[in-house]
Amino acid sequence: MATTELLESIRYLNKIGIALSAERDHIKLLELILSSARTLTGADAGSLYLVEEKQLRFALVQNDSLNIHYGGSGKPLTENFKPLPLYLADDQPNDRLIVANSVLHEKTLVVDDAYDADGYDFSGTRAFDEKTGYRTQSVLVVPLKNHENEVIAALQLINRLDNGRTVAFQSGDIELAQSLASQAAVALTNQRLIEELHHLFESFTQVIANAIDAKSPQTGAHCRRVPELTLMIADAANGAGYPGLPDFKLNSEERYELATAAWMHDCGKIVTPPHVVEKSRKLETIYDRIETIAARFAALAQTPEWQDKQQQLQDDLEFLEQTNRGGEFMSDAAMERVRNIASRRYPDLQGNLRPLLTGEEVDYLCIRKGTLTNDERQIMKDHMVHTIDMLEQLPFPKHLRRVPEYAGGHHERMDGKGYPRGLTREQMSIPARMMGIADVFEALTAPERSYKKPMPLSQSLTIMGRMVEDNHLDPDLFRLFVDKQVYLTYAREFLTSDQIDKIDLTQLPGYQNT
Repeated sequence: MATTELLESIRYLNKIGIALSAERDHIKLLELILSSARTLTGADAGSLYLVEEKQLRFALVQNDSLNIHYGGSGKPLTENFKPLPLYLADDQPNDRLIVANSVLHEKTLVVDDAYDADGYDFSGTRAFDEKTGYRTQSVLVVPLKNHENEVIAALQLINRLDNGRTVAFQSGDIELAQSLASQAAVALTNQRLIEELHHLFESFTQVIANAIDAKSPQTGAHCRRVPELTLMIADAANGAGYPGLPDFKLNSEERYELATAAWMHDCGKIVTPPHVVEKSRKLETIYDRIETIAARFAALAQTPEWQDKQQQLQDDLEFLEQTNRGGEFMSDAAMERVRNIASRRYPDLQGNLRPLLTGEEVDYLCIRKGTLTNDERQIMKDHMVHTIDMLEQLPFPKHLRRVPEYAGGHHERMDGKGYPRGLTREQMSIPARMMGIADVFEALTAPERSYKKPMPLSQSLTIMGRMVEDNHLDPDLFRLFVDKQVYLTYAREFLTSDQIDKIDLTQLPGYQNT
């Protein structure tokens, strides 16, 4: 190789080294490795194999003369390119296959003429040539080793061209190919390590979310469904130029950042006391105290005053049992009935008259919404404080730096009356507001909440529309949610058929005025 040509090759090799280290796309990296190796050595054709288990998988196949480009951004690899075994059926090394030999023995191999090569089986190559009219002649195979000195891939270059003639690969070609293979192995290894760390972190976040879901039958699969719905909303808005969201765009890294935040949005619940998370009845502590109240009713029924009012006692007890289950709203009349029942007296075992309901039991039974007292609700709200504290302690890399902000904002309100930080709409990012929509809709339609039935679409959207009117939810995102039928896409995958009912958009609050 002439001095000038060698210098040009070295400059090209340096340029390729920089490009290899900068490339993040796996397919583009593989194509850059093979095409660069062919350019450096003047090879007309070539293949790139990846070592997987005990075989070599075709990643790319290229041939300029035949205008072939399989794998990567080219045509899909057909069944003709089956994985090549590194070992034979008797577990002996498949040394007669030149690329397997190179990988197993970790050495560069050169053949001047594949049709006159002792020790190697080129029957597959000959069959390919007979079918296509090609003539495979010179072959160069170079293994790629990672930082642990393991072979992770192999380059096979075919037919070095010199002014249109096929010639043998020279020593300079071999050195350049080996140098490129070394740089390529580093780039492939770095990319694999990044992908493995990415997968490890992703799995870790999902394990935490699944653990929180498993901790509470009340929330069921909430931590798994919210990420799905959040991304559905984000995908509907991404690049759509939707009114109110004209500039919203997410690239793949930003989408992954949002997905990570969605998976971690309730991680603070891991420290929330189980008896609060699991409280499915208003009177529930260690046990459900409605049974104690039922025993008092039985004692009261034995008194002369109530012996002829058994049906009223039965109705009142059934009312308290129903009230104890909680619900979306408790009326003033129902609360007054609880207080009237509480004013009665029953005889204890010593014959002393005591209130049928204690003051604490009255307070618990008069919880207007759900099953939690104000103190218990504050404990539940504090999960957001814990979530933010936990996430802000993690050294997130640059591309995940907004995870705490996204995850920590799904209980905020547009008017600043939410928690934990009281942020207004203007102070919140669009992804954080999206997560608020997803969190509410999932909770309304979820089947696991013992104090309520899973709501149909029409009821859920009506409640959300009122939340828009009350400056709780983002109006633009709610309209997108409805217009793009994100709710329906989610419903078809996660809700029952009974929940999917007809929506009258003309009557939907918070929608027409946005």
